Order: sequence, then C-alpha cells, then structure tokens
Amino acid sequence: MIMRRILPFLCLALLPVLAAADSTAEKKNPPASPPSTDELYDLGKSLFDQYATPEIKEQYEFPTRERWDAFAGRLQHALDGNDLGELAAYETEARAALVALRTMPGYEDYADWLAARLDYIEAAKAAAKLPAARPTGPRTMPGSAVSDIPYYDLWLQRMQGRPIPGRAAELMPILRAAFEAERVPPELAWIAEAESTLDPGARSPAGAKGLFQLMPETARSLGLSTFLPDERTDAEKSARAAAQYLRTLHDKFGDWPLAFAAYNAGEGRVRRLLEARSTHAFAGISSSLSNETRMYVPKVCATIAVRSGVTPDKLSLPRS
Repeated sequence: MIMRRILPFLCLALLPVLAAADSTAEKKNPPASPPSTDELYDLGKSLFDQYATPEIKEQYEFPTRERWDAFAGRLQHALDGNDLGELAAYETEARAALVALRTMPGYEDYADWLAARLDYIEAAKAAAKLPAARPTGPRTMPGSAVSDIPYYDLWLQRMQGRPIPGRAAELMPILRAAFEAERVPPELAWIAEAESTLDPGARSPAGAKGLFQLMPETARSLGLSTFLPDERTDAEKSARAAAQYLRTLHDKFGDWPLAFAAYNAGEGRVRRLLEARSTHAFAGISSSLSNETRMYVPKVCATIAVRSGVTPDKLSLPRS
C-alpha cells in the first residue's frame, strides 16, 4: 500500500530526468527556450504512455493533480488527529510528494507548506518515542515558562544549526518593523519561518496563504484584501495583520504559547479546552490539541529562541 502511494509522486519527480532523456530526439531542432512546467508535464505523460511496460501501467496510472489532492486530504486528517504515531507514518510518502511538488505544474506554491508539515512529521516521529508529556495542574496565574511547553527541547534541538532561510535578509527587517509598529514584540515576526519558511507565495490546500498563512476569512477580518490583489502575499501588510491578530489573542489569553495555539487551532477550541481542563497553561491542554498544534507551538517558540535569542519566558508583553 505504501509503495502504491509513493510511486505516483516518484514518477512526477522523475519528469525532468525523463525530459532530459528525451532531449536526444530534439538535437536536430533544439527548442528556443526551456520547456514550461505544463510542457514538461505533458512530455512526461507522453513518455510514460509510450515507454512504460504493461506491467507498470497495470500497477498505477500516470500521476495527476487529483493524486496530490487525495494525499493532502489524508495528511491533513493526520495533522488534525491526536495520534503522533499516525502522523509519523506519513514520513516516506511526504518526502516523495515534496520532491514531486517541485515539478507538478501549478502546485509549486504548495511545496513550502508541505516542507513545514514534513518538519512536523519528523518531529512527531521523534516525539512518539519520548515519554508522554505530563500536563500541569491548575494555575492561578498565566505564565509562559519554558517548562510549560511540551516538546520545546525537541524543537530547540531541531532548530539549532538549521540554516536561516535565504529570504530572511530581505524580509525580516520589514516584518520586524511591522510588528514593532503594532506594538508587538518584533521577535514574534519569526513566526513567518514556522508558517511558510518565509515564502510570501506559500499556500495550503485549505486556503491559507502568505508568509503568515492567514485564512481568507481571518485575513478579511483584519482588513486585508484576498482578491486582486491578495494582500496576504504583501510582506508589510500581512505582517501588520498577523501582529494585530497575535496582539488580540494575547489580550484574550494572557500568554504567548496560548496565543500561538489559538493562532493555529482557533481561539474557540483553545478556550473550550482551558475551561474543560481548569488550567491557564498550554501544557494543560497540549495533549488534547491536534498533532499539528502540539508541534506548532513548541516549533514557534524554539524558532523565536534560536533566531532572536529570546526564550518564551522572556518574551515581552504587547505595549499599550
């Protein structure tokens, strides 16, 4: 079953190789310019139809965009679930899909989204081998101590030594200035690395887009246009919107890790869990959140700590 899922993505990943192999037929009349992604896809399918053996064709069809949509749906289901082992099982398939996405026409913007989710998958695999995170008891005062963030140490190890994205030199001064303008700690601008690996065009199958992966409804509620132009791809405007949203969430929850959780999972879900568990700490609800949010919060905190040197317990409050 695993191989049947992986093979289509591997086939897509081999399209450039197939195109290069077919170039001998074009030597007498070489093309004036490199083929577009659509032309490359059509060439790959033509080569598959022409040269694949009947046995291979019987095993699977040439991969289509529908295969990506089906895979993305299954992966999102695992991300929304609560079993880290189930999410970890997608590692091999996700790696193959990521390679394929770099080639699949019209799906290039999904690559950074999947790369970030592969990061969660790898961390879930490591986390599943650790002792279960122990929830804290009720807290009388909100806090953001490092010990309150399950899997923070795991993510700190993953982020240390990881190269800074190439777009950081250009984008981070803009993002930090936008967060400062909204009176939010500028270190929080590094959330963009966790959300999109600092790719303004990144988009998710669910419809989130931009550096801060804002959903259309959320973006519009923050004053951004999502159609001609889609301002979620504008670095400064999307950063100011994300900072406003994070400020609002901190005002509601009084704690940055909880604000990050609400940014990812929705404030309604976070509030219901806090009330059900009678706690004010992220650790008290972590085990009841989705796999994605359980990995997202410590990743954000570790990313901020490694990139800015400010640990979660030292993050300042929004300025009035």
